[in-house]
Amino acid sequence: MTPIRKFEKPLGMRDSFPLMNEKKEKVRDIGRQFFQARGYDFIKTPTVEYYETIGKASAITDSSLFKLVDRQGETLVLRPDMTTPIVRVATSKLLKEQIPLRLAYFANVFRAQEHEGGRPAEFEQMGIELIGDQSVYADAEMIITASEFVQELGINEYRLTVGHAGLLQSLLAQMTQSEAQEKELHKLLVEKNMVGFEETVRTYGLSEEEENNLIDFIGQASNVQSIEQLQPFIDEMNHQQMNMFSYLNNLSLLLENASLSSMVTYDLTLTSEMSYYTGMLFEVFASGSGFVVGNGGRYDGLLEEFNSDVGATGFGLRVDRLLEVIKPSTIRESHTLLFFDEANYLEAVKEAGMLRSQGMRTTIQHLKSVEDRQAFQTNFTDVRWLIEGGGTNE
Repeated sequence: MTPIRKFEKPLGMRDSFPLMNEKKEKVRDIGRQFFQARGYDFIKTPTVEYYETIGKASAITDSSLFKLVDRQGETLVLRPDMTTPIVRVATSKLLKEQIPLRLAYFANVFRAQEHEGGRPAEFEQMGIELIGDQSVYADAEMIITASEFVQELGINEYRLTVGHAGLLQSLLAQMTQSEAQEKELHKLLVEKNMVGFEETVRTYGLSEEEENNLIDFIGQASNVQSIEQLQPFIDEMNHQQMNMFSYLNNLSLLLENASLSSMVTYDLTLTSEMSYYTGMLFEVFASGSGFVVGNGGRYDGLLEEFNSDVGATGFGLRVDRLLEVIKPSTIRESHTLLFFDEANYLEAVKEAGMLRSQGMRTTIQHLKSVEDRQAFQTNFTDVRWLIEGGGTNE
């Protein structure tokens, strides 16, 4: 094992330098006001949880969990997501006080990386959870709220993809010959490996018709503009499929009423590595990022892990990916710099106090202590000079 260098960080960990940290705080502030205005209360859960509860229930692969052992010999994990800890709190206490329950969060989550590939092992998530409402209106609220929040951040070039976890599972079970085949194809869809999906289907020894049905499914049941385009894949004799498709149809009408039709596409192949999703699920994409910036859905299955039979839905957004696509003007805060010399120190203190009392962020700086003034002042939106003789030079 090679020795750890003095400035080396653990695999996948990142430093947030002041400018980036301020941007994250700005997003947090915008989100706090936005979600609270819609009736969501912010919650904070421990960074460390029990492996037996949160670790196993989270549906994050075991190899991606950061594990620790406490003095009592219990295995702990750094929280790999926020939905599972919030469900733990809700089912143990909060649902006894209020249902439905609306909660919001801004928190760091941790996913271990096997090798350095540019993916962070710690990142911030912001999102909401609506627990105790099984209606289609709750699912519509998640998609509409995610859309409105993205717009609130000044991101106008984005799109939403909507699917249904339960319907996909039913269709795959119907079109395959075994549970093993169903799970294998599901895994390939999680990875969005459509080439691998088609190649794998051809190894199953299915009839020509069965092969074509599966291959047509991934080609024609993804990213369609209208829900009616998915009707041919639904077995009208299967009441379960018809009920789930009817649910999606009702959801599409609610999204249409919210003027989101042009932003939404429907994809029956959409799925997630989170096995607890049981119903509607969706992803948020934004121009300028090659990754999904947010995702969510209905996760009634997770509530069952905590012995609760109420419904739940929610979404989470990756703050680091949002920052890739947010316009700088949206999150850059006004910051005034007052350069002063020895003769004008008290004047600088007085003026800074006045500006701060007006809510303006203000820094005072002794002029001679700065070696590269031009570079230094680029960090501020407004620069003022309090020096003898005025001007911008000594």
